[in-house]
Amino acid sequence: MGSSIAQNKKLDPDAGYIPTVAPEDGKKKKKGDDVTQALALPPELPSAVQAETDRLTYQVTPLSSKGLLSQQTRDAIKILLKTNHGPIVKLRAFVAGSGDLRRIGEIAGEMFLEKHMPLPALTVVLVGALPMVGAQVVIEAAEVDRKVVNPNGVAFLAAQPAPSVAESLAKLRSTLESAGIGPSDALLVTCFVSSLDDQRDTQQAMSASFPGVALNYVQMQRAPVMPPSACEATAHLAKPASPGSQSGGSQMVVVSAPQIVISGTQLAFGSQDKDLKLAFERLEKALAAKGAHFNHVAISHLYVTSSGLAARVLALEASQPGGARLATVLPVEALPSLDAPFGLDVIAVPALLP
Repeated sequence: MGSSIAQNKKLDPDAGYIPTVAPEDGKKKKKGDDVTQALALPPELPSAVQAETDRLTYQVTPLSSKGLLSQQTRDAIKILLKTNHGPIVKLRAFVAGSGDLRRIGEIAGEMFLEKHMPLPALTVVLVGALPMVGAQVVIEAAEVDRKVVNPNGVAFLAAQPAPSVAESLAKLRSTLESAGIGPSDALLVTCFVSSLDDQRDTQQAMSASFPGVALNYVQMQRAPVMPPSACEATAHLAKPASPGSQSGGSQMVVVSAPQIVISGTQLAFGSQDKDLKLAFERLEKALAAKGAHFNHVAISHLYVTSSGLAARVLALEASQPGGARLATVLPVEALPSLDAPFGLDVIAVPALLP
C-alpha cells in the first residue's frame, strides 16, 4: 500500500500512526532479535469540507510524463502545496493508464499530513486519455485564498454538451454573459471530450475563449462517447446576486452564501437500484456532518462507467429531497473500486437553499 514504516522513533497516534512497540521490561534487544514494526495507517480523507465562498479559487497541475502514477501524483501535489494561496479543500484527479486509483488518496493524505495541512476531500476517476503522451494524472485543486477573491459570490455552470469544443465553450460564454459575467471572470474551465484526436484544437480554443483562466481537458473514455464535447465552468460573480438566485436557465447557479460544502466522491458498489441509492444515502450523511443536506445541493457531478446508467442515476437524484438540480453526467472509464459503476460528488449551499 506504499505506507511508510515507523521504526525506532515515537510518532503521535493522533496523527494516524501507531508507535513502534518497545522491548519488554525496558531491556535492549540483542542483535538479530525480531523488532516489532508498525505500518502507518493511511490517513482517511474527509467525505465533505466547508469553504468560504468569497475566497474560493482553483489550480490545475501541469501535465508530466516523468515516472508512473505514484511519482506523477507526488510531483503534482508538491506543486500544489508550493503554489497554493491558502488551504486546499478539494482535489479532483483525472487518471489515465493502469495505475491503482487508490494511491491518489493515500499519497495525498501522507503529503498533506507531512505539511501539517488540513486534509482535502477527494474525487478520483479513470478517464480515457490525457493530452500528453505518458501523462497519467492531472489534478484540479479548489482552495481557500487568504484574501477575498469573489466579493459578490460564485457561479457554477453545468457542462454544456455540443458537437465540438468551440460550440460548448460558446454556450458557456453565452450563459455567463446572460448574468453579466465576462470570460475573464472565470475561475476554472474543464472540457470533457470524446476523442483527443478529433478535438486537437481543444487547448487553443479554450485559451482563446477564456484567456488567463485555469484550464483542463480530458478524454472521457477510451471508446467514443456522446456528446462529443462538454465544457463546464466556475466563475466570479461580476455583481451582487440575490440569495438563492439562479441564472442562465437550468445551466447555472449563482451562490453568494458565506460558505459552501464540497463533497468527495461517494461510490455505488453494484449497479442495482439499492446499490445506487446507498451512494446517495452515504452522501447525505457526509453532508449532514457539515450542517448540510441533499436539499441544499446546488450542483452535482454524476460519474458513470456505462452510459446506460445515466438516466437511472439522474432519476434517482431527482427523487432526492429538493428535487431536480444542476447536474453533469460524465461517462468515465472506471472509479477507485472495481465494483463501483457510479459515483457522485456535490457542492451544497446550506445557508441559501430551503
